[in-house]
Amino acid sequence: MGMRRFGGILGSLLVVACGGGAAAGGGAPQPAPSSTQQSPLPSPTSVSSPQSANCMPASTPAPTPTPSGPSPAPATGLGVPSPFTIQVVANLPSPRELSFAPNGDLFVGTEYSKIYIIRNAEDQAATPQVFADVGDQPAAGVTVALQDCSIYVGSQYAVWRIPYTIGDTQAQSAPVKVAAIRTGSAPPGSDGDVHRSTSVATIGNTLYAGVGSSCNACTEIDPTRATIQQMGLDGSHMTTKATRFRNPIALTVNPQTGTLWAGGAGQDKLPTGHPYEFFDPVSLHSGLADYGWPECEENHIAYTPGANCASTIAPRVEFPAYQTIISAVFYPANPSGSYAFPAQYRGGVFVSMHGSWHTPNGCTLPPRVAFVPMNGDTPVTPVDWSDPTKQWTDFVTGFQPGCTNRIGHATGITVGPQGDLFLADDQTGNIYRIRP
Repeated sequence: MGMRRFGGILGSLLVVACGGGAAAGGGAPQPAPSSTQQSPLPSPTSVSSPQSANCMPASTPAPTPTPSGPSPAPATGLGVPSPFTIQVVANLPSPRELSFAPNGDLFVGTEYSKIYIIRNAEDQAATPQVFADVGDQPAAGVTVALQDCSIYVGSQYAVWRIPYTIGDTQAQSAPVKVAAIRTGSAPPGSDGDVHRSTSVATIGNTLYAGVGSSCNACTEIDPTRATIQQMGLDGSHMTTKATRFRNPIALTVNPQTGTLWAGGAGQDKLPTGHPYEFFDPVSLHSGLADYGWPECEENHIAYTPGANCASTIAPRVEFPAYQTIISAVFYPANPSGSYAFPAQYRGGVFVSMHGSWHTPNGCTLPPRVAFVPMNGDTPVTPVDWSDPTKQWTDFVTGFQPGCTNRIGHATGITVGPQGDLFLADDQTGNIYRIRP
């Protein structure tokens, strides 16, 4: 679904839960679900605000002026609901996933091997500069993890840890590879629909990595592809949390509940129709969460003759086919910053979508940012399996003014410490700031 160059990822939250570590054991990508494959994940009751004191510098440096970039400018052509404004605050090469530090510095994954930092992003944003280079592209996934003073990066073949002290403007040491992924080959005769990006998120002492498939529809021989892997923060005890998940992107954590959510895109060109895009609370499912691809998807629908789909997961949130979810972020339930959103947005989730490369009805589906009202981990509006437009409303529009021509592509999305929303665009390179 959507633009296939890099598959897609998603968004990440600064707020993390404190709780249990990664589970031991192994897991192949295709077995039936089993609750014995890993120990329980951190429960919602373990959620607390992250403590950043240990991530502060040992001594307070003399204050220096924050270097400034261009003044914010209106985002021409894009629309947001009243009373919001949307501005361009920075520009850099092919931005993807976003994650904030508590001092207002914004970290940006890219389609290349570099991670960028935008200092002071909520005020007069500085010109983006390279924070680190992991030497493997795309380094699309990024998340700030204060529980161990680190920045985690997901690239095509690895997950990396960069030690981080609040205020660092470049990595103080070389990135350390904590996990290897996509270590095997694609299946013989693969259709070549390769998803290369890796989305990352953390909950307490557990690190998650969403690894896309090597094909549109196949049985993987690489045990990490088409899965969400979970592991310790040091990469230890890596095992499979979700399987048969064609392209697990938009990994994000609901700060109210400590639940890991992920977005997924169904396979293309099915003779019986196309499954919807979905967004689901992966860590609420005990044991190994089986999403059924390619035999079963959507509402227990079988796409392979004779497939038994009764035990596969029917996701909680659905979007139209081919929208291509890239990133997601939950808005805080109790924001206290200067740019807090109105009450109707609090506790809900914003989902950015790249749009389609298919032309159903003669036109591509447009990139957009959607908003889904939530009660904790339950959508306010239940899934309507006959209409995948019921659960959400448009929030950022205008990326596609015509039938196929576009002025941008929505990618990473996150919330700043002061409550404003930030959005990346990998077509123009823009970083947009949205606030009341």
